[in-house]
This record gives sequence, C-alpha cells and structure tokens, in this order.
Amino acid sequence: MRGIILAAGRGSRLGGLTAERPKCLVPLAGRPLLDWQRAALTAAGISDLAVVVGYRRELVDAADLTVLHAARWAETNMVGSLLAAEKWLSAGPCVVSYADIVYSAATVRRLAAAPGELAIAYDPAWAELWRRRFADPRDDAETFRLAADGALADIGARPATMEEVQGQYMGLLRFTPPAWSAVRALLDTLSPAEVDALDMTSLLRMLLSAGRRIETVACDGAWGEVDSGTDLAVCEDLVARGDLRLDEQRKELS
Repeated sequence: MRGIILAAGRGSRLGGLTAERPKCLVPLAGRPLLDWQRAALTAAGISDLAVVVGYRRELVDAADLTVLHAARWAETNMVGSLLAAEKWLSAGPCVVSYADIVYSAATVRRLAAAPGELAIAYDPAWAELWRRRFADPRDDAETFRLAADGALADIGARPATMEEVQGQYMGLLRFTPPAWSAVRALLDTLSPAEVDALDMTSLLRMLLSAGRRIETVACDGAWGEVDSGTDLAVCEDLVARGDLRLDEQRKELS
C-alpha cells in the first residue's frame, strides 16, 4: 500500500498565510500540515509516500517523499492533482489524502483494510465539527447518504435537510488499480475543460451514477480540515485539548 498526498494548491482562503508558501506548509501546533499527514500515514504502515506539488513547489521538503508535479495546478481542481499521480494509482493500491486535513493513523488503517475497489473515510459525527467551523453547518455541508449495507449511496449535492447528511467526506480515499481504471474510463468521456473543473465529490457522484460501488469507513478519533483561519483556530484548539496529536507523539505516549 502506498500513500499519495495532494498538495498542489495554494489555499487562497487562508489569505496571507499562503502568500509565500503552499497550503500544505501552513503550521498547526508548530508543524506544517504536511507533517501531520506524513506522520499518520507512516504510523499506519504506509512508508512509500508521494506528494503532488504545484504552488511554490520548491519550498516543499521532499525528504522521504516521491515528488509528483501538477504542472497545471492553477487551472485545475482536485481531480487534476489526482491525475498527476496516475502512474502510482495504476500500479497498486494507494491511500490518497488531501494536504489540508489532519487525522489519526487508526483511520488510515481502517481505510486501507476496507473491502472493495474504492473506499472513502467519513465523519458520522460531522455536525459538531461543522458548528465550530461555520455559523450554519448547512452552509458548507454536502449530502452524504449510506445504503443499508454501508456503501455510499449519495454525495456532493446541496442538502435540503440535515437528514440528508449522514456524515461528511473527509478528503481521505483508497484506490485500487481497478478503481482507477474506472475513473480513467469516466474521465475519458469528458472534455478537457470538464476534467479541469471536476472536484472530488463530483467525481464520486459520477461514479455512483455509473453504477460503481464505493465503500465507506467511519473515522476513528478526531480530525480536522484547514480551509480558513477559523478552521486553523479550531484545529489548534483540538490539539490543545489533546484530541488531535501527531501519531509519532501517540507512539511516544503509549
């Protein structure tokens, strides 16, 4: 199992924090966000890691990482970053992580062990975190519904009611080569402009519409996403409370 961290974007919603550095290098509790993903993935037994870079890529510490360049990062969405890792995704199973999220190694282990060709991690207790991030959780939430057997049934639409949101996608996935082949076949039906504009939840929604099964695993422990200054403050508070810790620190304290 390999790991891929998607870190090409700037993160303009963080304002001055990303004026001179990519979003993945914004510090949380004194450590770049990229260190948090590396620690969780490595603690989960995934030591072969790649990072997809774009904005200010020369600043990213490439020690122990394979660097993949998303040359058109400014013109594409998250799926464009994913395409920069196509050789890895075609070669074997990979856990794919956004570079602006923090999570536990336990969640990675659950995701790596999930059945099926494609799996995603989600937070069933999402509303508590979203209430800290937004005045109204529905402003940013997307639909997320599960089938009776736990597979994903719906994702990525604007919810009319809170009942349509059984969890929230975290930005943490696991692909196998057959799953990537299905993604590649779907992308080949789209125009270049449509591929450029495609975000990850829209891709997942399209896969569902095409009849592809997507497994889900609930996160194990606290997690956070850093899209804004408010998000960063929420994550700093989670660290201060001991809910979020680097997994290397968990090892030392156990």
